Amino acid sequence: MKPVYFDYNATTPLDPLVREAMRPYLDGIFGNPSSVHQIGRQARSLLDDARDRVAQVLGAKPSEIVFTSGGTESNNLAIFGTARLRKPKGRHLITTMIEHHAGLHCFNYLAAKEGFEVTRLPVGRDGRVTVESLRKALRADTILVSVMAANNEIGTVQPVAELGALCRERGVVFHTDAVQWFGKEPFQNVAQFNADLVSICAHKFHGPKGAGALYIRSPLQPDPILFGGGHENERRAGTENLLAIVGLVAAMERFVRTPVFNTEHLTPMTARVADFVGRLPGVELASPVTGRLANTVAFVVERSDSIALMAGLDLVGICASSGSACSAGSLEPSHVILALGFEPRLANALVRFSLGRDSTLAEVERMEELLPQVLKRVQTGQ
Repeated sequence: MKPVYFDYNATTPLDPLVREAMRPYLDGIFGNPSSVHQIGRQARSLLDDARDRVAQVLGAKPSEIVFTSGGTESNNLAIFGTARLRKPKGRHLITTMIEHHAGLHCFNYLAAKEGFEVTRLPVGRDGRVTVESLRKALRADTILVSVMAANNEIGTVQPVAELGALCRERGVVFHTDAVQWFGKEPFQNVAQFNADLVSICAHKFHGPKGAGALYIRSPLQPDPILFGGGHENERRAGTENLLAIVGLVAAMERFVRTPVFNTEHLTPMTARVADFVGRLPGVELASPVTGRLANTVAFVVERSDSIALMAGLDLVGICASSGSACSAGSLEPSHVILALGFEPRLANALVRFSLGRDSTLAEVERMEELLPQVLKRVQTGQ
């Protein structure tokens, strides 16, 4: 029987039409966009066209788009590049306690190795940051604020527009990791975030892995973190991965303005999942009831741990996650669950179900049949 795939926040399958858009770049179109001969110029023309198309989807200028290898690199460039650029103006940085590790670890490094001071904003039980908490944390020497638009583990959607507006009012650069937003939440244009920097990742909305972008609001120019050639207008060295970039463009054009994670399709199923899970003995929901991604339900389990839970689910054909896929195999408790106020023993017993375009009611029913059996086994050791 086909596995139940409830891990769409980790990655999504490549869309067939996106694959078709990429196919010519596997063979005939192979040039280096930096080469001056005709094959290189062809690649350069197509790269420029891709940048124009991404800018059109975002409602931005082509010069404000930097192509990257994905969300992690976009976050690293935004955080390291901006902090180092603006260091002469101050050394105070602000983020939250529940960021993805691709952001969190950047701030840890800057504090430990480069003399920055980091304030990590707390969140409520719903995982949400308040504008007032940011207002109180801002200082004269604050140079960067970074808050993810939607949390990958519990699905909480942050008030990024309000947070960004406050930062702009105070003259502080604002970055948002919007990797989980694109393709899931309503999108008109990039200005809706009130952000100077926005991270994007293709494989979260049926594009290819290894492709992403960072929107950089003009005239900001973060210091590069990769050095070599003068690629991406000297902002990101390395020959552009035109194949993956074309896939990113195709996925953005298809699935961002009209989110591929259809709320009307997903909300009834995740509401049913949340209701079912919430009634199981020894289980407590971690995702907020409202103000979350329509596809995400996370919960913690008494008398168990994430490794046993993931193994048990996998054995019965349910693909889920214990939080961030980038931390798979980690024995550390979820920092997100700890920030919500759960005890460490529960923070190490997290299950995340994230549904997607191809999820069905039949799969939810199968989960309802199998999950109680898995929990009984892991909780009793049988």
